[in-house]
Amino acid sequence: MTTPREEFMHQEIMAMIMNHDTCVLATVSGAEPHCSLMSYAAADDGREIYLVSHKNTKKSKNIEGNSNVSLLIDSRAEVREKNRSRTKALTITGVMEKVQETEKSREIAARLLARHPHLEEFLVHPEAEILVFRARSYQLLQGVADAYYEEA
Repeated sequence: MTTPREEFMHQEIMAMIMNHDTCVLATVSGAEPHCSLMSYAAADDGREIYLVSHKNTKKSKNIEGNSNVSLLIDSRAEVREKNRSRTKALTITGVMEKVQETEKSREIAARLLARHPHLEEFLVHPEAEILVFRARSYQLLQGVADAYYEEA
């Protein structure tokens, strides 16, 4: 049974995922971390997040070597400097997979294009590859100290 706070926090997590469309993707190779600013679209339940990259990029090579990644979605662009204490940051940990199935790839590309029309040229490029991030956990930080953790 969930508590009212847990239900509220889950709704806050879903709102962060659905109301934003860019994130920071963190990958790692050996001991070297790498961050990439990415456009995304999400599945209706927020458990899958869809991205696109080109092959032979650092992030793509890192994912091949270690599919455990994290995403950061935050509200800093919405919060004025005077209200930084209201900034929200959602860290989602999970596993990234490259989509091999053509039909699924087309469905995800259509979802990405609906949310990000500017990605059309990027998506049709021969080096483009569709990525699916499957969430394992969510950590929502509201302000500087109010944190909530939830497993997917």
